[in-house]
Amino acid sequence: MRGFLASSIGVTCAAALMLPLTPSAVAANTRPAPTAEAATTAGDRPAPGHTESLPLEPLNRTRATPAAPEQGLPPKDVRRFSLIGVVWDNPDTELHGRVQVRTRATATGAWSDWQDVETHNADHAADPYTAERASGRVRGATAPLWVGDSDGVEVRVKAEPSETAALPTLPTGLRLELVDPGEEAPQPRPVTSRADAPANNLTADTAAASAVNAELAPLGALEIPALTAEQTRSELLTVGGADLTAEQQARPYIGPRPRIVTRRGWGANESWRERKFVYTKKVKAAFVHHTASGNGYTCSQAPSVIRGIYRYHVMSMGWRDIGYNFVVDKCGNLYEGRAGGVAKPVLGAHTLGFNTHSMGIALLGSHATSKPSAAAVKAVARLTAWKLGLFGANPRGKTYLKSGGSNLYAKGRNVRLNVISGHRDGYATECPGWQMYRKLGSTRSKAAELQGR
Repeated sequence: MRGFLASSIGVTCAAALMLPLTPSAVAANTRPAPTAEAATTAGDRPAPGHTESLPLEPLNRTRATPAAPEQGLPPKDVRRFSLIGVVWDNPDTELHGRVQVRTRATATGAWSDWQDVETHNADHAADPYTAERASGRVRGATAPLWVGDSDGVEVRVKAEPSETAALPTLPTGLRLELVDPGEEAPQPRPVTSRADAPANNLTADTAAASAVNAELAPLGALEIPALTAEQTRSELLTVGGADLTAEQQARPYIGPRPRIVTRRGWGANESWRERKFVYTKKVKAAFVHHTASGNGYTCSQAPSVIRGIYRYHVMSMGWRDIGYNFVVDKCGNLYEGRAGGVAKPVLGAHTLGFNTHSMGIALLGSHATSKPSAAAVKAVARLTAWKLGLFGANPRGKTYLKSGGSNLYAKGRNVRLNVISGHRDGYATECPGWQMYRKLGSTRSKAAELQGR
């Protein structure tokens, strides 16, 4: 699918407007790891946020060792934040224990009850032996928790016994990360054609992130609009061209393209991520996740939550970009995740061992015991019907993926999986939560129906 797989990497606005997109697996010219206070004031970028990183302290002073089994912080005044997590030095070390936080609401001054932070987050990661994983910047981390606008915090971390340790211990270098995602900058007037783009003063990084979607929306667009089923099939035949299989050309099974909010639409600061885009060859499967960040957000806050997760993944955890390819909020809105183009096979960091030839879709929230909204489940079906259809994949079908190494499957093993799988199918984890996992059967059927199968 030459048109869909083409990429434009590190381009300027003028280049994006004048030059055709050219195929490339990766581009050279990567950016150094961004600092926690990366400049974010130019043009279309969102207003600055920040990350406050606080080392945890032993809570039992008589056992004050680097791996003390109880660490935390007493109630503390801090800079304003809305998303919280804990990181540590070694990404290959798991935190066996319980992490709990209390936060003070900025608006009322009231302290929350203790809240649990999901500790098993190592499985949302780049594959072993990849450049992203081996960068030297990656840290171990809990899932992030959205707590709303806060200015006070208390945390406690307690180690628990594990199968691999005789005595309860905690990872070294535990730090509390308090993330302020920043405010979204006022958007310039909507872009209606490529000729309008220069008036929007796009930065080179923003132009590059937008140009890879140029076949679907104008440069600088805040969203990729929905298409009807007929329009989508026509687009597939026109853009896919000779790269389509004979079966796709004869009968293109694909769902109507859904509306997708672009990275610019949710306020991504493109200076945080690495400049290069990295691709796999195709998308054979979709892994469904939940972010485990809590359900206490409103849909109007969803872009802010995504900016917070993006900042946490890059600044705190050391990834090259947000890990998920797509994010879905409780109102059923779809958001572009990792940069590189929504129709392209962008290599993500979402399912350890199975990021190659797959995409990761994360429901914004926690669904171990809380049911996902009907709108969110339908959005997953719409998205998979379209994106899997671009690559000729049947949502009801099975496929084989080669494991890059996980706690379920050894590196190099060919694993037979559902084309729409839950994260737990590739890694021993609770993700995407039982309440979402049990919806995957109906999601497969709905997606196949939308494809016309």
